[in-house]
Amino acid sequence: MKKWQIIGSTTALSSVLLLGACGGAAEKANSGDTKSSGDKLSGEVKGDGSSTVAPVMEKINEEFSSEQPDVSVSIGVSGTGGGFEKFIAGETDFANASREIKPEEEEKLKKEKIDYTAFKVAQDGLTVAVNKDNKFVNELSMDELAKIYSGKAKTWKDVNPKFPAKKIKAFSPDQSHGTYDFFSEEVMDKKDLQSEKNADTNVIVKSVQDNKDSVGFFGYNFYQENKDSLKAVKIKGEDGKAVKPSEKSVKDGSYALSRPLFVYAKNKSLEDNKAFHGFMEFVVDKAPKASKDAGYVPLNDSEYKKDKEELKKLKK
Repeated sequence: MKKWQIIGSTTALSSVLLLGACGGAAEKANSGDTKSSGDKLSGEVKGDGSSTVAPVMEKINEEFSSEQPDVSVSIGVSGTGGGFEKFIAGETDFANASREIKPEEEEKLKKEKIDYTAFKVAQDGLTVAVNKDNKFVNELSMDELAKIYSGKAKTWKDVNPKFPAKKIKAFSPDQSHGTYDFFSEEVMDKKDLQSEKNADTNVIVKSVQDNKDSVGFFGYNFYQENKDSLKAVKIKGEDGKAVKPSEKSVKDGSYALSRPLFVYAKNKSLEDNKAFHGFMEFVVDKAPKASKDAGYVPLNDSEYKKDKEELKKLKK
């Protein structure tokens, strides 16, 4: 099984996509204590959040670190929810997210007087996958997915009378992941999932690979990296048409579980920390190629143009 692992200007600590801070306390990372000479920058930038977004950001950071070796960028991977917690606590300059910010998170940021800007970096298609030896599941409706992940369907026959009476093993990310929240909202009407949950997406992938009658879901890039040992399931949208996740169906939104991936940036850090502003300019410039290289789908050019215009407004 192929695993995503963080690379970049600091050392990769583990296969769960954790990039440790490269020295300095959080307040130092946000202090704007940077020096610039022409296009050369120095200082610290700190982020945390989604493991789904992390491969895009780290491909960008690897290139950024070669051009700006005096800027230390650290990217933790504690999940979308965990990333927002640190963002609200003032510990980071940015939060990677595989879902939109929740109203309660917005309220907490307002209370802390933290203004932010959301930047879209890529498009993802949350992929539902079964074991490669599964011969009977080719497509599922939203209702059938809800049956599985509500626990109402104990066997595949409970999902569809045409399927065999084999016990289902359902796997999913845990509640720290934006992927969990997105699935819960889109499929489960915001109800909790009845599944074997794990914080490490690589474990979910392996669980589906190892269990013949299993089902799981994760970001499109995890499927792309392991497509020889997994089978992607077509998902029926509101029009009843079953569509498989692909670059085209994710980009045009015809795949029912398509979603944007975000970086939420603190406005004050963008204004005060030249290293961070320079990093985010680099992110927007390199996101189209990095998202594709990471196994996702680039946005339309107009989206990146909009991000560039927002960044210009936040430059001193």
